[in-house]
Parts: sequence; C-alpha cells; structure tokens
Amino acid sequence: MARIDYIKHRLDNWALWATTSVLLAERVDRSREIDIYTTIDDNDAMLTNSAVESLRPARQQLYDRLYLIYIDGVGIREAARRHACAESTIKASLDQADHALAAWFTAKAEQDATRRALLGASKMSL
Repeated sequence: MARIDYIKHRLDNWALWATTSVLLAERVDRSREIDIYTTIDDNDAMLTNSAVESLRPARQQLYDRLYLIYIDGVGIREAARRHACAESTIKASLDQADHALAAWFTAKAEQDATRRALLGASKMSL
C-alpha cells in the first residue's frame, strides 16, 4: 500500500492546526516546519481531528502513531525506536491509517449527502 496524498496533506494541515490551537495544553514548537503561505481552514482541521479521534477506540495503535509523528513531530525513525519496531512497520501503520481515514471521510460524505437529500425532500413536501 502507498500513502494517500490527500490524506497526508490533511494530516499535515491538522498537525499545524493542532500544534497552534487550543487542543494542546502546551504549545509545540514546529515553526521549523510551517510554511508561512499555508492557510489552514479550521473546519477542515476539526473534521480531520474528528477522523483521527475516530481511530482511538478500535485502532489505538494507529492513533498513537499518527499523534507521535504528526503532533509530536518525531519522524519515522524515532517513532520506530519508541515503539520498538522496524521503520517499515511505522510506514505500514501510516498507510493503514490513511486508508482508515479515507474510509471515514467517504462515510461522512455519504451521511452528509443523505442528510441533505432528506432535508431537501422534507422542504419540498411542505
């Protein structure tokens, strides 16, 4: 499996948003990584945060690895050292997380479309 580019981009933006928002009690200095031309939409970042949080109950290990790499900013090698596993295992976890998040976003879009259709149908019947 390969990383999903749009999910990786969302996670990058989520990390920048999360490390400068009220989500964290302590601010994390990631200034070395911030592109001053990048703007982060709060709604998009909050949606990504919801997607990441959805991993917590059933896929805690994926959640932990995303948090370690994106929020703590430790990198693949350090994450592998901290989890006592191979770098390839961390990379595989990121791939799995991308696919889990993509499925979450797809399901969310379908729910939203269904909700809009129901609202539209109820407005037309009035």
